Amino acid sequence: MLINKFPLQTGFYKGKVRDVYSIGENWLVMIASNRISAFDVILPRTIPYKGQVLNQIAAYMLQNTLDICPNWLHSSPAPQVSIGRKCIPFKIEMVVRGNLVGHAWRTYQKGDRLLCGATIPDGLKENDFFPSPIITPSTKASEGHDEDISPAEIIAQGLATAEEWAILERYTLALFERGKTIAAKRGLILADTKYEFGKLGNTIYLMDEIHTPDSSRYFYADGFEERQTSGDRQKQLSKEFVREWLIANNFMGKEGQTVPEMTDEWIQTISKRYIELYEKIIGASFIPIHITEAEIDARIIESIAQLPD
Repeated sequence: MLINKFPLQTGFYKGKVRDVYSIGENWLVMIASNRISAFDVILPRTIPYKGQVLNQIAAYMLQNTLDICPNWLHSSPAPQVSIGRKCIPFKIEMVVRGNLVGHAWRTYQKGDRLLCGATIPDGLKENDFFPSPIITPSTKASEGHDEDISPAEIIAQGLATAEEWAILERYTLALFERGKTIAAKRGLILADTKYEFGKLGNTIYLMDEIHTPDSSRYFYADGFEERQTSGDRQKQLSKEFVREWLIANNFMGKEGQTVPEMTDEWIQTISKRYIELYEKIIGASFIPIHITEAEIDARIIESIAQLPD
């Protein structure tokens, strides 16, 4: 389990996309890999530069939301590496939606008008804006699929107290509003996203990545209303196009299904989409940084040596 990879290392966890190393009692090293997942399944091929894209967008967004709530990030010593505080995570994902799309739309199509305790009005089309953003939390499963859950169930199951939920809700809506504002300046609409939070002492921290293509869905603002009126598909920047390709090839992560072949051309297409979103949301050209694993490790070790107790 790579227990001795870094000084003071006390644990290791391999997620769907990230490798996470515990350093002492207070710190985490999080390395964003080039792995890609969909329907809670890690796909068989990696995507060039995906880890760098995710990590650098997240660092940018965390820096630009510090006035809203504290976050876990301490430093980013390499393009795909973040080092930050080790928090006790809430076992929920704070999914927030501004538009009727993705899982919310699939639920709506079935005739359901209640999603995670949030009521969705009748008469909406796919991708329409909600009257105001809604929070549709899900459980954070260590294995298998995340499950929808309502705020009342979260409190009843002890996943958060009523007081903690009120803070999580406030932070989530404020972060989403900031994300929409940043996106709008770049000609994008932040349609939905998710946040994860943890606690240190009595303080709630924002954790993990935010506003990346893995955790968010963006529409192009230019022509959005015209496409809604005409019924055309919305132009979007997100990982949803990968999910749609999988669905079209009869894969939704269910037992007995096989991941379709990922050709070299398709891999490059996915990589270009990730880079495109980076350039749109950051407003600068993406500079691929080639760095060896040995150099990454050396930078991490140097940063660990400088961490406060």
